Amino acid sequence: MTGADMPHRPHEEPARPRVLVISASMGAGHDAVARELGARLADRGAHTVRTDVLDLLPAHTGAALRSFYRASILHLPLLYAGIHTAFLRSGTGQLPGPGGLAALAEGRLSEVVGRERPDLVVPVFHLAAQLTGGMRAKGSLRVPSAVVVTDFDVHRQWLHPGNDLYCCLTEDAARTARKATGRPAAATGALVASRFLAPAPGAERWRRTFASRAPGRPVVLLAAGAWGAGTQLAGTARLLAGAGYLPVAMCGGNARLRARLARVAGTVALGWEDDVPGLMAAADALVDNAAGQTALEALAMGLPVIGHRPIPGHGKAGVRRMAALGLTRWAPDPWSLVDALDRVADPGGRGGPRVRGAAAAELFARDTTDLLFSVCSRVPATLSGAE
Repeated sequence: MTGADMPHRPHEEPARPRVLVISASMGAGHDAVARELGARLADRGAHTVRTDVLDLLPAHTGAALRSFYRASILHLPLLYAGIHTAFLRSGTGQLPGPGGLAALAEGRLSEVVGRERPDLVVPVFHLAAQLTGGMRAKGSLRVPSAVVVTDFDVHRQWLHPGNDLYCCLTEDAARTARKATGRPAAATGALVASRFLAPAPGAERWRRTFASRAPGRPVVLLAAGAWGAGTQLAGTARLLAGAGYLPVAMCGGNARLRARLARVAGTVALGWEDDVPGLMAAADALVDNAAGQTALEALAMGLPVIGHRPIPGHGKAGVRRMAALGLTRWAPDPWSLVDALDRVADPGGRGGPRVRGAAAAELFARDTTDLLFSVCSRVPATLSGAE
């Protein structure tokens, strides 16, 4: 048969990479990373599916784990600090791990993988990283797993030698992952939504709101996460109001915290807020207590971040690591907090362009999806060679 005799075949598009992202509904930060990662992958033509590792656990186990963690953070911080010390702290040597808990999710993850047939699985939570690492080590997960580490202080439960690749916030974190696992690890920066990397249209509305409440006072945001967790937030608000600032507390879904802080004279207490970019654009500084997604969003917008009274465990470790890396300032006591704010707050500069510091700019100079796409294409020889 000659070429002229061969039947015509329509042009075949190359197969779209399929990526399964495993998040965890522990607060809002991990889900925010998963959504942004999925959006970026989809923009590049990938088919993405997201699942929650807590939903992969047996009935009620995931919900119970989330409730226990939330209660510990909000009401039993010393208990959570002990758990972090026993199971999660960074360093060398062996610690008890969540292998048994992660193993409970293996069956359901196998079902999801069999149904979705991904080219790559991407955990963005440490329990999910233990799950995929264990399955890769046993051969029950036959596609690569690339862990997106969302912590600055990389604790041990992120790290399993069965995983193929680690995408970390900084080179400091990547070195930790390489040393602990023997696997490839790279600094791929932070994943924040594009609205935090562009001008915020709602900023002027917030500026008018704040000017009507406290004309001329620099605005300081108090971050408390999706669950409204924090240490002595009312005391911090009173301190800032007395020092000539307008504290604006971001209480998330914690209605009790919002009501309590609303009674602090000179304080604005907010619930769940959708226009966080506008809020940050109208503020002069952010007081952070968790080194999580809110701090990264502030850094993306060029808003100065000061760590103060962090939540225990990973919050305390992350806040201090961010300051050590030159990304933020660390204020160990009330007086150093006021001093730091006096140095960075610039009410006259609100509305003008902000410039990220060199360390912060490095966080947003790379795109994690570049490396993940290369994994989908089976480009890095190090992955196959490491198995």
